[in-house]
Amino acid sequence: MLSPSQQLSLPPARASLEHQESGPLRARILDEYQKWKGTHYVWGGSTHHGVDCSALMQHLFSDAADLSLPRTTGEQINRGVQVAEYRLKAGDLIFFQTGPNRRHVGVYIGDHQFIHASTSQGVTVSTLANNYWHSHFIIARRVTGTDA
Repeated sequence: MLSPSQQLSLPPARASLEHQESGPLRARILDEYQKWKGTHYVWGGSTHHGVDCSALMQHLFSDAADLSLPRTTGEQINRGVQVAEYRLKAGDLIFFQTGPNRRHVGVYIGDHQFIHASTSQGVTVSTLANNYWHSHFIIARRVTGTDA
């Protein structure tokens, strides 16, 4: 058993990937969230005057990870690689079926929490432990790195 001061040794390339995806990316996403927090939800909106869920993801990933995402949830859901819910990492896109022909997207930030543009609360953090979100969850996609 390892003592609290010991760490498992990872190959340098693997350690770099782990560090890049979990530490700094999460911090950068949270920094960007602070700029958008509370922004009202507007369907089709893409500015601080009003933003929808997919435009928010575009902004967060462009500014935090220098990654270009397509404009719509329907296009974003096809990016990256599928990730099982139990393997989620900060920076994974998570998708929900919120109506017969309506999907919603957020970005996972760890500890069962995700950032999204809520129709009722604007840009906020919610939890996957909430029955509504858990029951409407459909898929997660990793768009940064390739480790699914």
